Amino acid sequence: MKLEIKNITENPVNMLRRAGYSFQRHEGEEMSFVRPFSASGYPRFHMYVNVSGTDMTINIHLDMKKETYGEGTRHHGEYENEGALKDEVRRLKVILE
Repeated sequence: MKLEIKNITENPVNMLRRAGYSFQRHEGEEMSFVRPFSASGYPRFHMYVNVSGTDMTINIHLDMKKETYGEGTRHHGEYENEGALKDEVRRLKVILE
């Protein structure tokens, strides 16, 4: 699910830390952030953030458990605008806009 925040006035890492997210890594032009629900790390909200000028685009999903790779690769996530993900996007809009 995508969320666009226009005209940001501060460092995006600081903005997302204030929202409870931890910086994970850079992947090219994108930054990866997570907000886990438990000490095990899953489930968690996971986002990729791209900043262009003063605009920030957040691509967010909910990882239910650690991904599995190999034959029949599966990424156990929710990407639709419903349930917990919908509530989290609503919360982020209040904090970031």
